Amino acid sequence: MLQTLYDYFWWERLWLPVNLTWADLEDRDGRVYAKASDLYITLPLALLFLIVRYFFELYVATPLAALLNIKEKTRLRAPPNATLEHFYLTSGKQPKQSGLSGRQVERWFRRRRNQDRPSLLKKFREASWRFTFYLIAFIAGMAVIVDKPWFYDMKKVWEGYPIQSTIPSQYWYYMIELSFYWSLLFSIASDVKRKDFKEQIIHHVATIILISFSWFANYIRAGTLIMALHDSSDYLLESAKMFNYAGWKNTCNNIFIIFAIVFIITRLVILPFWILHCTLVYPLELYPAFFGYYFFNSMMGVLQLLHIFWAYLILRMAHKFITGKELGGVARPETSGQGSTIRKTQFLRKQFKKGWEEGCPLKKTSSAFNGPTATEQ
Repeated sequence: MLQTLYDYFWWERLWLPVNLTWADLEDRDGRVYAKASDLYITLPLALLFLIVRYFFELYVATPLAALLNIKEKTRLRAPPNATLEHFYLTSGKQPKQSGLSGRQVERWFRRRRNQDRPSLLKKFREASWRFTFYLIAFIAGMAVIVDKPWFYDMKKVWEGYPIQSTIPSQYWYYMIELSFYWSLLFSIASDVKRKDFKEQIIHHVATIILISFSWFANYIRAGTLIMALHDSSDYLLESAKMFNYAGWKNTCNNIFIIFAIVFIITRLVILPFWILHCTLVYPLELYPAFFGYYFFNSMMGVLQLLHIFWAYLILRMAHKFITGKELGGVARPETSGQGSTIRKTQFLRKQFKKGWEEGCPLKKTSSAFNGPTATEQ
């Protein structure tokens, strides 16, 4: 049964145009073609990326943060309290008894909320790592494609398809990009959690599937164009975050405006009207549509919808900036979820207060809740 599934998965009609087989893409006469087995290396490379990231954040990003006077602030932890913890995590029914005064409960919620907030140093280190990778990837990607004829004439993307051999620069560009997105997916649970957490997961999964499929089906020329286009704005966003965390607000705002312009042009103009047109229209001039054609363009459609969603967030932030409001966090950018956490906590406080005002028994306790709270802010 497994063999049957394997044979069906690699059925030529799923991946290649009609009248072509995998035998047509076997290495010969010094010409090397993309193979699925090439991608096995991306998983150990993803783990290597995580190791490199750890040492980069420790020995590069942290000293840079210290140079910019970004420090880890000491936060007081909320004392263990099963009742309040359950209420905080679930926002379920009002507990019948807290054993604390209203002031003590508010102080507990403030400390508990602060525990969930990612530190400024953590956010700076993460942004530094992504900025470094995206900048290097963009420069490398442009070096890979800028001298290729299909960079200037989109029709040449499909010239000779799918009998198009690969070159070492294309191979490594693909392997490094795919490995990096695997590493992002592996670390997403421990990274700074943003409002668009679910969209980020969808984006990473769609990107991994898209890169992998484009390699299987030999959509490599189109794939390199798409990857370079995406990298063209990402490093600007991460640099804006870095300056924002360092307190350089004017620099952050200026870079963010540049990022917004580049993002809109590349993701909402070039991608749909040049790249998507290239992958939707030109292949049909050579071959009838096949499963790979529909699948690839469907995944491109998913990415385009995400770009529209992020463009909305970016334009909303740009509007706040233009109307005189500061960029408190950088749209898709840096929505760390802090606002929603504050609103959630305010709601919990109101519900909890309402509960004990209706007759919940309380016991006054001295404990770790007493004392100055200035350090908690």
